[in-house]
Formats: sequence, structure tokens, C-alpha cells
Amino acid sequence: MKALAKIFGTASPIILVLLLCPMHASNAETLRVGTWKTAQTIQPFFYQQYIPDTKCKVFAFTNPADQKTSLLAGSLDMCGTTLAHAIYSASIGQPVVIVAALCNKCSALVVKKDGPVKKIPDLKGKTIGYVPGTMHEILLREVLTRNGLFPGKDVRLTRVDFFDMAIALAGGSIDAFLSGEPFPTLAVSQGYGKILAYPYYDDTIGTINAGMLVTRRMIEQRPEVVKKLVWAHAKATVFLKKNQELWLRRASSFGTALPVLKKAAANMELAWKIDRAFISRAKALGARMQALKVIDRQPDYDRLFDLSFVEETSKEVAP
Repeated sequence: MKALAKIFGTASPIILVLLLCPMHASNAETLRVGTWKTAQTIQPFFYQQYIPDTKCKVFAFTNPADQKTSLLAGSLDMCGTTLAHAIYSASIGQPVVIVAALCNKCSALVVKKDGPVKKIPDLKGKTIGYVPGTMHEILLREVLTRNGLFPGKDVRLTRVDFFDMAIALAGGSIDAFLSGEPFPTLAVSQGYGKILAYPYYDDTIGTINAGMLVTRRMIEQRPEVVKKLVWAHAKATVFLKKNQELWLRRASSFGTALPVLKKAAANMELAWKIDRAFISRAKALGARMQALKVIDRQPDYDRLFDLSFVEETSKEVAP
């Protein structure tokens, strides 16, 4: 384990465990899926009931990069990822493919409730928490530059895991953060934070956020597994959207109180469908990422997205 830690640096312990036991064809009957323990990324925890003939094991991560690392190592069959991280990964030649949506919306920019920041330009000189490689990073960089603030010059961006952001803001180590729910609503509910903005893009990009990722090898060698997982993802998403009380109650078992999740629900949207319009929004997102110098070049979007599994599932699963 120590040797792996030297190789993978600050990789989370769950990655090191998974890399010790990569998937092989001999145990392919157990499917491994990565996601976050949040309300908007909950669907994998319901897959098992839709594929009872297959054992589905879910691993919880705290960021998309760690999930993707385990996926590429062969330790996961599918994982969640932000669209920003998927675009970045594809732009550097990694063989990743988005086969379904995961969630939309979910972001908010939060500052101290009684602090000096009343509008976005007031963030000048402040320290802002974020998670690299996420949609939230792109939204943060975009909202800052639109208001004449440049990271590294006018504001300081510091990496803080989603689950530590509220504590960091309350403790004063950061002045603001941009992250996904329920952390913005939690900061408001606990009295130390206020939402400064919901920094979504215009209709060109919209509110796209995250998707489900597999490797190209998985599609080429085990398409039936991808089909099964997309089917389970679609069924779980439809079920949870129709049963909001059950969705939020199950999500509260991750550690966030149910009343907080109910307040955050308006800023969360579960999803599974992707189509040409979705890809067009992703391309617009990629263009903004390149303009912000987050990526050097655009990926091949025809290879990054595979609509076939969602299109086939759509024939049998209602929206």
C-alpha cells in the first residue's frame, strides 16, 4: 500500500484499495460502479434492484478524478464524472466515453452570511474553495472572469473537498466556495452562509453537470454490461424522480438532514438521457473551458459520447 501511495501521490485510500484488485473477466458477474454519496448522484445505490441477476457493488468517492483513475485502472465498470472532467480527460487522449447523464443543476456560490461580500466583484482579494476538474470549477472561473476577477491575480483559489467546504467557510480558512448541493443549502441552514449566486450558463450550455462514464474498451468488449448498467441507471432515475420523498430520505442516510435536502431539492435534478442537444451543450462547455485555458485542445466529441445505449433504453423506459 505504501508503494502504491508513492506512485499515486495523494490518491484517496479507496483508489489504492481498488487498484490492488482490478476487474478481470473471471469475476465479471460482479459489476463495480463509482459515484458520490450525494442526493444528486444517488442512482447507482439503486441499480441492484433493477439487475437482480447481477451483483452490483457501489464505491463512494469524493471527487471525479479519483473515480476516473479507478475506471481507467480497470477497477470500476462505470463511474460518475462531471462533464468538465470528462471533456478534460478526453482532451488529453484518455479513452473515456459518456453513456448517460447523471444530474443537472446543483451548483451555488456561497459566502459568509454577515461578511463583507455583497456582490461578486466584492470577492476581490478573497480566498475561494473549489474542487479542480468539476463543473463547479468552470462555473467559478466563468463567473469570476465575467465580473473582471482573475484567479491567481485578483482572487486566490484553493482546493477543498466538497465535504470540507462548509467547515472551511465557517472556520474562516476560506471566504467563499462554489460547490454542489447540499453544501450551499447546508451553509445557509446552519446560519453561517448565504448564497451569492446560482452561476449557471445561458441556454448555450444550460445546466448540464455530470454523466456516467465507461472506457472505450468496455464498450468494445463488454457492450452487454454497459447496456445493463445504463438500463439500471435509467430505471433508478425515473423511479427516484417520481418518488421524491423516498429519494431524499435515502439521501439523508449519507449524513445530511432531510429538511436541508428538501430545501436543496429545487436546485438538484436527476438525469439519464443524453441526445444531440446535450452534446451541443457539452461542446459549448468545452469551448468555454479552452477559452479559460482549462484545456489546451478540444476532444473528439463523437468518441467522447455514445448515444446508442440511451437510445436503446429509451424504447423501453419512459422519461
